[in-house]
Amino acid sequence: MITAANGTRVWLALGVTDMRRGMNTLARQVQQSLNADPHCGDMFIFRGMQSNLVKVLWADDVGVSLYIKRLEHGHFIWPSATNGVVAISASQMACLLEGIDWRHPRKTWRPSAVG
Repeated sequence: MITAANGTRVWLALGVTDMRRGMNTLARQVQQSLNADPHCGDMFIFRGMQSNLVKVLWADDVGVSLYIKRLEHGHFIWPSATNGVVAISASQMACLLEGIDWRHPRKTWRPSAVG
């Protein structure tokens, strides 16, 4: 699980990203397409074509990290816009990375009585 420090912003890169891209190419995409600094400490999340794979680019004080997550079943919930960037909170990112609809998280059903 990725734990972000307080004040870390999380950005979703809208649209589809070629998942063959590596750390340097994604950092260039952050600079050119999103007009942001990839070394500012923010997290940038990119989604693949099939919506079951994401890459998270994150620079901290030590260096740049690239995390990859693939869902075996289901897909990641993503905004419908085709370009740009959307900011989400750290708790929304946690839901997103677990495959939960971060836009409308709901409690799971639990029985009211045991028996």
